[in-house]
Amino acid sequence: MIVDFTGPEQVGKDVAMHVAASKPICVSKDQVSAETLDQERKIYSAQAAESGKPADIVAKMVEGRINKFLAEVTLLGQPFVKNPDVTVEKLLAEQKASVKAFAMFVVGEGIEKKVVDYAAEVAAAAKL
Repeated sequence: MIVDFTGPEQVGKDVAMHVAASKPICVSKDQVSAETLDQERKIYSAQAAESGKPADIVAKMVEGRINKFLAEVTLLGQPFVKNPDVTVEKLLAEQKASVKAFAMFVVGEGIEKKVVDYAAEVAAAAKL
């Protein structure tokens, strides 16, 4: 876990723990990619259109869901792990701290486990 952070050391450790536990995709709303927002907007629009409500209500439903999505996937919008009544953004403001960026590396991530069929190997070896 790497966190580009300014502020008290303990808050930095708590934020790093939060990132490890909650796995946000970015620090703030403005860092979410346009493609991700478009994809989510399409999904939410299709779901809201099925409700049969007027277009203006559907648009408000979609925007509400987009805002909820952004709060769930951004570090600053998430409820803090140690105190869910406070968002990470509010915690950082109270502690006069800030997070510029973070990176998380997971050991073994992306490594595919090789499946071995021993019966087939033995049969192939027996044919030799």
